[in-house]
Amino acid sequence: MAVDGEKERVSGEITREGPGSPILPTVNPAAEKSEPKAAFHPSVYVIVWISLSSSVILFNKWILDTAGFHFPIVLTTWHMAFATLMTQILARTTTLLDGRKTVKMTGRVYLRAIMPIGLFFSLSLICGNLTYLYLSVAFIQMLKATTPVAVLLATWSLGVAQPNLKVLFNVSFIVIGVVIASFGEIQFRLIGVIFQCGGIAFEAIRLVMVQRLLSSAEYKMDPLVSLYYFAPVCAIMNFFVSLVVEIPSMHLQDIYNVGMFTLLANAMVAFGLNMSVVFLIGRTSSLVLTLCGVLKDILLVAASMWIWGTQVSPLQFFGYSIALGGLVYYKLGGSTLKEYLSQGTRAWTDFGAKHPALRKVAVFFAVLLILFVLLGGLAPSVGYDPQGAISNSTWLKNLLGMTGDKAVADAAT
Repeated sequence: MAVDGEKERVSGEITREGPGSPILPTVNPAAEKSEPKAAFHPSVYVIVWISLSSSVILFNKWILDTAGFHFPIVLTTWHMAFATLMTQILARTTTLLDGRKTVKMTGRVYLRAIMPIGLFFSLSLICGNLTYLYLSVAFIQMLKATTPVAVLLATWSLGVAQPNLKVLFNVSFIVIGVVIASFGEIQFRLIGVIFQCGGIAFEAIRLVMVQRLLSSAEYKMDPLVSLYYFAPVCAIMNFFVSLVVEIPSMHLQDIYNVGMFTLLANAMVAFGLNMSVVFLIGRTSSLVLTLCGVLKDILLVAASMWIWGTQVSPLQFFGYSIALGGLVYYKLGGSTLKEYLSQGTRAWTDFGAKHPALRKVAVFFAVLLILFVLLGGLAPSVGYDPQGAISNSTWLKNLLGMTGDKAVADAAT
């Protein structure tokens, strides 16, 4: 019995009326939801992106140069037309392009923003593919290292950012490295360098225009949604250019020589690259993206040497090393780079302590790779020259019944 003036305590528990009564949750259900796990480890996305990115470049070089399909603008038009078709299909059958629903796209925005960006995108693709007709893949990748410098200059020129002498000094190492690599290029062709520089300049302007467009929250787009809007513009523009420049001298036999399946596979690989970028950006850091790009460029140089026998001089290796080092330093910054190096050193020490045998194997293969790259670059300058051997071979000329350069040319082919 309660005492007067004192409040009687009542239990907060209420007797349930029956087994059918609803049971209120004691924990917030939202708090129990865990973050959805990624379907694959981030390394899978990295490997896929590097493989597809390298494959597109090597595939394009093979089609335009080795296979004899000398119509780079037509090839670019085909890529963009295929991308337009695939993005339209994905938009209607999947959720990959649902991001477009948040973009406030109007006819005015499309004409004033999307079409100019599409124009520069088209020009960069045309110039980039034309370069494959004149330069090696290895030298093209070395020239592409200057893209961040071009983007920086474009941001200053278009008023997106204020000029900074310290930043200019940092990127100057990239330019110095590429200049050294260009002096070391054995098969230097000015027209190819002009096309590549034009492609880099157009790409830099495009990136700055995209940056300005995406600075507004209502126009945020992932790479796949961007392709959804830009691909039709590029396809139409490239088609009209090819209609004047390349199609008049083109025959169906040129397509049959390459193969319809080959062109289809080429377009599928190019579109797969755009899809892989979407997943890579969402599951990796800026460090991983930077290092992946550097690794891809190095692998492409090695692939060019292996597939086409590209001659890369030691001077080019030296210059390209400077350019790549400057590229990493510019993108990550000094303090960030020191932090990552410190973490990497500790991780490598811990790995060596736990797995000493594996660490020795890793060092061994790293040394082998370095030797392969160095000897590959030196080999063409001291290696066997078949045409020189033929030209100095009297018995071979007599056997062929020819003399002079004609014997050398016919025997070499």
